[in-house]
Amino acid sequence: MNELASVIDWSRAQFALTAIYHWLFVPLTIGLATIVGIMETIYYRTGNERWKALTKFWMTLFGINFAIGVATGIILEFEFGTNWSNYSWFVGDIFGAPLAIEGIFAFFMEATFVAVMFFGWDKVSRGFHLASTWLTALGVTLSALWILVANAWMQNPVGMTFDPGQMRNVMDNFTEVAFNAVAMNKFFHTVFSTWALAGIFVVGVSCWLVRRGSNFAAARSSIRIGAWFGLAGMLLTLATGDGSAVQVARVQPMKLAAMEGLYDGKVGQELVGFGILNTKKQPGDDAAPMLFDISIPYGLSVLANHDPHSFVPGINDLIEGIELTPQGDTIHTTGYAERIAAGRRAQEALRAYGTAKNAGDTAAMNEAAAAVAKDFKYFGYGYFEKPEEAVPPVALTFYAFRVMVGLGTLLLLVLAAMACASAFRPTLLRNKYLQLAGICSLPLVWICSQAGWIVAEVGRQPWTIQDLLPVSAGISNVTAGNVQTTFWMFAIIFTLLLIAEISIMVRFIRRASTTDIETATHL
Repeated sequence: MNELASVIDWSRAQFALTAIYHWLFVPLTIGLATIVGIMETIYYRTGNERWKALTKFWMTLFGINFAIGVATGIILEFEFGTNWSNYSWFVGDIFGAPLAIEGIFAFFMEATFVAVMFFGWDKVSRGFHLASTWLTALGVTLSALWILVANAWMQNPVGMTFDPGQMRNVMDNFTEVAFNAVAMNKFFHTVFSTWALAGIFVVGVSCWLVRRGSNFAAARSSIRIGAWFGLAGMLLTLATGDGSAVQVARVQPMKLAAMEGLYDGKVGQELVGFGILNTKKQPGDDAAPMLFDISIPYGLSVLANHDPHSFVPGINDLIEGIELTPQGDTIHTTGYAERIAAGRRAQEALRAYGTAKNAGDTAAMNEAAAAVAKDFKYFGYGYFEKPEEAVPPVALTFYAFRVMVGLGTLLLLVLAAMACASAFRPTLLRNKYLQLAGICSLPLVWICSQAGWIVAEVGRQPWTIQDLLPVSAGISNVTAGNVQTTFWMFAIIFTLLLIAEISIMVRFIRRASTTDIETATHL
């Protein structure tokens, strides 16, 4: 048992490590590709060589980041087969279908046109080059779409049935999988957040150039594009975040409860603006969930249901079986203890199906298959010993959510200030405090972005597939030592790649600070 627990922990740690490193590169790739497209469009329409030079400058930074992101993404997908083979088998063709579409269609598009984008200057027409740049941006965005469709299916499994003959899930409705409401909200929320991150990146680098006393005109133009683009992205991120909160309340209420450190819900539930959790609090005990908090009255009811007088269930309520319907009505449904019993019945029926199949007993197979279908909704709960095992890490989810919201608010103010200064008072861009705010925003926006993914992925633990397969049942038959070895190997490789990317970018930007970007040909 200790060996199994160690394999689970190390497999989760390795996947988290890879995902965190990969997500350092992906949002900049998506957002910066669009900014480059905007700049080249301005060049195409005006013929102003300044915009061509700026396009090439930011395109080079995009290219450096793009190459590293591809390397980490390939390893991430391989881990599904190496460390999570039981999961890969159980999801059948459902999870693989959107990933295959991403590889065949979206990645093929971006890989094809990125070559024209970089090497096609003066070799193809201006119009074709512009189209190639936008097709590259479209390709990286579509890659995100299909990956997020796959991820959203893990959060809200739809469009499938379980086939006991294959002992795996099979897709029966591609439209439901592709247009899963969770996927659509997650896609737009994620893409808009990449716009904000890329906007901050452009603003921060440009502020550094101004602080170095060089390329003020080029930096001002870049700040104007980056700030307004990032501001639009941040506002749209807030808007789609509202839709995501509603979806979480409907399909993953336990995640929402963990995000708020909420154990006992009520009508007109407040939203914790700032709080310190009582980490000794456990489901079902009488301890206070918060040591200190500042809350917004009715805030969580509004966030989750758009109704200040609606009920929001907490962790204890959900364990007892008190939830909301998709229409927002409070109902008493199946408690977690009953779900565990139902999951075990489904698993026992599946074993009975296998026995009947080996014996060639068709009648017994049909009876067992019907029993599996009856309780399959709670199949994954059968792996738990007690209801509390289905509760995610509350403290990490709670604090990550507040880091995301707090930093997002701060970055929104920085972008708004930069946008207004660049458009109406350009001389303010020479203010050292405003420049410092832009530069300091660079690490903060990545922390904010990573915190968002921690909320999304840690908040759905212990599930790989919500309600159907916990992480403990999805791992491969490997030893803990093997996973530990590859964990440290990837940690070293990814860290070296990150150091290499930052070094190359910094060197390139420093060279730009000693050169006139608008006339340079060797950057």
